[in-house]
Amino acid sequence: MKGTRKTIFLGAIAALAIAGGLAWWQVALPGPLAFAGGRQVDLATYRGRSPTGVPSELASADPLTKGRYLTEAADCQACHTAKGGKPFAGGRAFKLPFGTIYTPNITPDRETGIGAWSDAEFVRAVHKGIGRDGQRLYPAFPYASYAMLTDDDVLAIRRYLASLAPVRQANLPNTFSFPFNQRWLMAIWGALFNREPVFRPVADRDAQWNRGAYLVEAAGHCGECHTPRTLMQAMNTRQKFAGGAAEGWNAYNITGDQVSGIGAWSSDDLVSYLARGHAPQRGVASGPMAEVVSLSTGRLTPSDVAAIAAYLRTIPSIHSSGLPAMAGPANPVASQGPTGNPHGKRVFEQACVSCHAWSGKGAVSPFQQLTGIRAVNDRTGTNVALMVLNGGGSAHSPGPYMPAFHAAYSDAEIAAVANYVTARFGTQASNLTAASVRELREQ
Repeated sequence: MKGTRKTIFLGAIAALAIAGGLAWWQVALPGPLAFAGGRQVDLATYRGRSPTGVPSELASADPLTKGRYLTEAADCQACHTAKGGKPFAGGRAFKLPFGTIYTPNITPDRETGIGAWSDAEFVRAVHKGIGRDGQRLYPAFPYASYAMLTDDDVLAIRRYLASLAPVRQANLPNTFSFPFNQRWLMAIWGALFNREPVFRPVADRDAQWNRGAYLVEAAGHCGECHTPRTLMQAMNTRQKFAGGAAEGWNAYNITGDQVSGIGAWSSDDLVSYLARGHAPQRGVASGPMAEVVSLSTGRLTPSDVAAIAAYLRTIPSIHSSGLPAMAGPANPVASQGPTGNPHGKRVFEQACVSCHAWSGKGAVSPFQQLTGIRAVNDRTGTNVALMVLNGGGSAHSPGPYMPAFHAAYSDAEIAAVANYVTARFGTQASNLTAASVRELREQ
């Protein structure tokens, strides 16, 4: 009997130790700059050019110009604008596994926006995720990243938002189910995962690297999409930038891995992609990333885009096993391609070949290239299907444009053509079904 009790006791201790270790592993995550080594210092004692604020090109600009620039660097408009809605008036839906969250109105309307907020209340919301009335905000608002913004930069954004025309548009209620509708739980989440201080540069790195780090980690909050999440929905910084998700789209690996990441990209490739949404032989920005380019990185100064590229090129390599090496050139002859998917080939011939060509090199423009593109070499086929559904770009603006085919083809036809494209131009055919496309359509 004693032996049995002792065994039970030791087993309970072991179980508690394992549970504690797993909990610690979930919570004790590396900081955003931990990979860099070196010595982080307070901004006040940093001897180089300040990595915060606006770039030197805008040093003499008026306050509203500076505030607008920082608002664009923080990519505020994309999330706070509903499809077809007025900029910054909120209402954009984000569908999550436990319900839908709608972004709030951040125009200066005093009743439905943030016109009545004080500066201190605005800073607290951006840094701590606490609303004006003390209500806890969900971390879909990336305050865990924005916490690293300086007060001056947050207030510059505030001043710019206050200069906009107020829009009277009430905020929509979220549809979270229990227990996710209990906002007080976010206080626990914040205590565990919103602990980063205001940005602290690395003294051993140069000014360009630190500027890039500030733009990527704080303002641009790139990790919020490109880093996988833990069970507690914090960024898993042990897999920093190894790939995540954004509004149903796959946000791909942007570490230094040569195969699944951007390790083979040159600095010019990265600069071109961030500034123009296209890197020759690398791909075209689509989905949420196209918005990032259009509303944020494409509006930054060349020096800031170069700083982002320089910083990203130092991110340690992490290999994503689901992303193989890119396939080689495709056969330009229509009849020489994947068999067994006549429906996909028919849709491609009807709607796609006139722009993309049977070779996938693009019939007219390099923006139309399909070969060597990560989305086409993604065996899930998710981003290909979403691009067919939603299109991309604008017919009235420069850059890549593709019409949306969500009304022209059924779920089964879109699944078939996505599977055909990944088979013909990628390394492995995707296996999308009508049901999976229906789910993507709903997002």
